[in-house]
Amino acid sequence: MDEKQDSITGFVPGGMADVETSWASEDRMVMTIRAMGQEMNGNVDIEDGAVVFTVDLPMALSFVEPMIQGAIEQSGRKLLA
Repeated sequence: MDEKQDSITGFVPGGMADVETSWASEDRMVMTIRAMGQEMNGNVDIEDGAVVFTVDLPMALSFVEPMIQGAIEQSGRKLLA
């Protein structure tokens, strides 16, 4: 997954995001996402049998949650392939 971490930028609809990633541990990647004048923090946790994405959205961006969730679900399989 390390070599594909830059692909996460494409998960934000419209590609209008700056995403910084780093590995906090072997099983957790932390992200800082800057988009639409907002900054969001998130994690990618590698679990047995699952990869869990968590992004804390500010209230001003709560309307994009369904778009981001759909993009992650749709693109996540490609990222892991």
